[in-house]
Parts: sequence; structure tokens; C-alpha cells
Amino acid sequence: MASWFKIPAKSHFSLANLPFGIISTKASQTPRVAVAIGDHALDLAALARHGGFSKCTALQASQHDVFSDSSLNRFAALGRSTHREVRKYLRDLLSADTAHADLLKDNAELQREALIPRDQVENHLPMAVGDYTDFFAGRNHAHNVGTLFRGPENALNPNYNHIPVAYHGRASSVVVSGTPLHRPKGQVMPPGAAAPVFKPAGRLDIELELGMFIAKGNPLGHPVGVNEADEYIFGYVLMNDWSARDIQAWEYVPLGPFNAKNFGTSISAWVVLADALEPFKTAGLPNEVALQDYLKENKKENIVDINLEVSLITPSGDTTVVTRTSSQNLLWSWPQMVAHHTVSGCNLRTGDLLGSGTISGSEPGTQGSLLEQSKGGKTPIRLQGGEERNFVNDNDTIVITGYAGSLEDGTAVGFGECVGKILPAV
Repeated sequence: MASWFKIPAKSHFSLANLPFGIISTKASQTPRVAVAIGDHALDLAALARHGGFSKCTALQASQHDVFSDSSLNRFAALGRSTHREVRKYLRDLLSADTAHADLLKDNAELQREALIPRDQVENHLPMAVGDYTDFFAGRNHAHNVGTLFRGPENALNPNYNHIPVAYHGRASSVVVSGTPLHRPKGQVMPPGAAAPVFKPAGRLDIELELGMFIAKGNPLGHPVGVNEADEYIFGYVLMNDWSARDIQAWEYVPLGPFNAKNFGTSISAWVVLADALEPFKTAGLPNEVALQDYLKENKKENIVDINLEVSLITPSGDTTVVTRTSSQNLLWSWPQMVAHHTVSGCNLRTGDLLGSGTISGSEPGTQGSLLEQSKGGKTPIRLQGGEERNFVNDNDTIVITGYAGSLEDGTAVGFGECVGKILPAV
């Protein structure tokens, strides 16, 4: 699909994508809705003010102000059919053969106002996150970590293949890409010690994940069927669910992670709509157990195939790719996660964030955490420039990238970057 607007080759933000986010600029510091296109952001609030949605039949005139909001929640709540039509309409506006050239293509003044270089915008958290649930759907990760602590025979707990295991995380500390985080402090039980000590985390780790935002909620007491759950999905982001392994080891019995996880979760700035990733659906990891009826899907291909990469940048500027893997390495699909989350009658709400859990392959260099790569901290990872890491050091920066499709033919559907820097503890 060709555009009249210049889109760089190998851009994550091709015309096939058009992810939504929240931006502000020095000239206009009020956060508002935009879509990413190539190296630019299309300011949808400005487009709406100048009648750019006058021919969009998916939205009533009274709904055009949704793009002036400081979060995507109200737009997300309109439902997937509306998201689909609005994205289709925006693709038409930007297409070379657009049927509405007068609205943007031939309007140089509006282009100057609404098409803003992305290096001149500030990205904000795209959704107001009410609740955050982190799943454990990456079976290779679960097996790798379980093997480190319990041996290969007992690597997976008995429930693992039967239910999408999850815990409730902390929504208030979900931050947008580029937000630095301080190393957390907590209680740690040193090996051989008689009592715990309070100290900065010494085994600070990454967790390569995908995040999914809920579009519309379900009433309390009314579960979402697994074959209807797709309609509740707004879109996806990259996620780094940071983990303080030494704090977690001491605190997680009997209720699970707490301070080891609640200090920060980084997500990418642009929400890739569910429909943009439909062409890249595939089957995930096979599950040999007989599933409960509420987890049985009509279609087998319900995992999104996304190429994922993690880089570590040292304080001196050396960059090392530490992980390359695929989101195919998930046992549970997003509809299964939604169905299980709500089967108790739990009500999801617009803007709720679900994490996939750490995504790892089975080969060296495909693991989504340093814990796996360093074999529990026993085998350091050698970086470019000669440094080594078992875990994340102060002033290290972690960069996650991901895209579906091909970067070579200009049709990639990508996420850009999820960037986080660890500052010293305070």
C-alpha cells in the first residue's frame, strides 16, 4: 500500500500499522491522541479540529472530541468495530489514491500543524491503567526457571498446563517507554545468613513480555467466553516487567511477588491495534493436556507472531543484543487469558493491562530474562566492549523492540521501542 506521505524504508510504523498513542509538544503541552506514521506522529486532535473526520462514518460528530483526551480509554471503549473503521479511514487519508485528498493530502497548512516529527513529541502513558494482571504464559521461561530451582523433573508445577497462571500486579507503577526507574530496596536473605538484611536489590532482572489493553469491560458476575474474547482486546504493547530476583526469593512465600515487582513496569508508547496484527496470527506452543471447556477455542491460530529483540546498553554506550525470540513461544492465547481471568465472574474494565509473562525460546540467546541466560547468575553474559553481566547494573539501559511481518517490503507492523534505564537506589 503506497502513501503520498514519505515513510522511511524498514519503518515499524508503515501504513499497514497506524498505532495509537498520546503525545504532547513544546508548542502544545496538552496531551492528546495521535497515530504513528513513519518518522512522524499524526495529531488526531488537530485533524479533528479542522474537519478531518467529517467523512468518517464510524464516528458521530459528537465523538470527534475523543481525540482530545489525555488517554486512549474513551476511544478504546467504542469497541473493535469502531477501531477497525477509524484505522481504515486514516489509512485512506494517508494513501496515495485517497478518496479524501482535500482533508489532508492537499491541505499543506494542516499537514504543517498535524504531522509532527516524532523526535519533537513527548510520549505519555497511552492508557489510564486501572488494573494490571501478569500472566505466566511463556512455558519455555517457566520450564527454564523451574529447572534452575527444582530440577527438570519438577520444573513445571502440576497446574501449569491446565490453567493460565497469573498474579495481580501494581497499575500505578506502569510507566511509558523512556521513564527511568530507581533500583528497588527490600529485604533479602543472603545465602547462609541467619536473618534477612535490608538493601538495594542485587539481582535486578528484565522480563521480556507483551502487554495487552482491554477495550471494553464485562459486567461483574458475567464471564467472557473464550470465543468472544477477541472483541474485548484493544491492542498490544511491548513490556519489560522488571524483577528483583533476590527480593522476590525471600518474599514470595506464600502470596507471591510484591516489592520485587511493584517498583516499575515499562511499556512501549504506541498501542498496536488488534486488527493490525490479525494477519500475523499463528499457533502457539502445543498443549497436550485436555482443557476445560471454557478454555477451548474454535480456532487454533490465536497467538500473534512478533519478532522480539532485547539489547543492553552499558553506561559507556556499548550495545549488546542479548535476546532474539518470537512471541510464538506462548502456551496460552490472549482470549484464553481473558476467559480465565473472568471465569470467576471478575469484571475487566477499559484500560486494564494484561501481561503475557516472560517470553523465552528454548535455545541459548532466546531467553527473555537474564536469570535464564546467566543460569541463575552463575554464568556471566559477555557484552560488547568486554564487560560482563549476571543481572542489570545501575545506569544500564534496556531496549526492547518488536515487529510483525517484514521490514524489507515496507509493510511491517511494529512497536518501536520499549526503553528503560535503571538509576541507583535512593
